[in-house]
Amino acid sequence: MCVRILWRVKLLLKENTFYRVKKGQTLNDIAKAFSLPIRLLAASNNLTEEVSEGQILSIPRTEGNLYTVRGGESKSLLSGSEKNFAEKNQTECLYPTQKVLI
Repeated sequence: MCVRILWRVKLLLKENTFYRVKKGQTLNDIAKAFSLPIRLLAASNNLTEEVSEGQILSIPRTEGNLYTVRGGESKSLLSGSEKNFAEKNQTECLYPTQKVLI
């Protein structure tokens, strides 16, 4: 079942570029469902507050895998350069336990 869900999420990312927020969903829930860092999803939609039911979000098309940063890792190590890291993740910040695209 897990494989089917992952396949469906990947299929949705290729076919759809928009998503309607369902009742009770948070930005974190949606970011996890689409394997995106929360900051990237928020930045792509110019969000300054939590999402609300019925809101339409643009789901950015991304290449890479969601990764949890460990202590001692650098932007260059994870993405090849600081510039690549910032473009992929829409942030200059890097800290342990952060979810980023690599």
